[in-house]
Amino acid sequence: MKIAILQCDDVLEKFQPEFGSYNGMIQNMINNMEGSFQFESFDCKQGQYPEDVDTFDFYITTGSKASVYEDEPWIQQLVDFVQKLDRQQKKLVGICFGHQVIARAKKQKVQKSTKGWGIGVAVNRIVNTPDWVTGQKHELNIIVSHQDQVMTLPDEAMVIAESDFCSHFVVQWNNHFLSIQGHPEWNTNYSRTLMNDRRAIIPAERIEAGLSSLTIQPDNKLFTQWILKFASSIK
Repeated sequence: MKIAILQCDDVLEKFQPEFGSYNGMIQNMINNMEGSFQFESFDCKQGQYPEDVDTFDFYITTGSKASVYEDEPWIQQLVDFVQKLDRQQKKLVGICFGHQVIARAKKQKVQKSTKGWGIGVAVNRIVNTPDWVTGQKHELNIIVSHQDQVMTLPDEAMVIAESDFCSHFVVQWNNHFLSIQGHPEWNTNYSRTLMNDRRAIIPAERIEAGLSSLTIQPDNKLFTQWILKFASSIK
């Protein structure tokens, strides 16, 4: 399976010796599953994209500290590319920022949530179970780090998982787009490091709650199974 990683940001340089890159995290996440995978990364901030979208079996984004509604040329170029993938019905999985890029590409509303930062492990209810949703769990626990949220969905979209904090946590937009507000590629050590690094911008009470939530085991493997089953499903 050939996979294109749309790189929208990277790990802060000071943390790269311990945690590597976001591209590497996504590759590790998928390589932990059964199968043969080939990866190619494209730096969207530098305007890098595949010449032929048919080269890859599916596309997946990294997260980003950017906000999708910022007036940045590279963000608009990424939105245009996502719309191209949509027109050609190519499989795309949006992670965090990518979740919001899909929303913008679909002319939906994304904004900074009045509920504040979502950090640590988020517990979400699984509310719909299409064929690619495997397992018997009723909850999906995934690491998060975000202020922005997708506020509206088109009629054809289906919410797969939600919480009182984030009502559009996992969304199937159509037969070829899937996205998640969380980070199934992150581990708890990286989440802890990032929270501690952001103490100057996140309220202390929220930080402590986020750190406490890291005792919950993230469902990274389960969601990666979902990604691969969705990517392999018939259009």
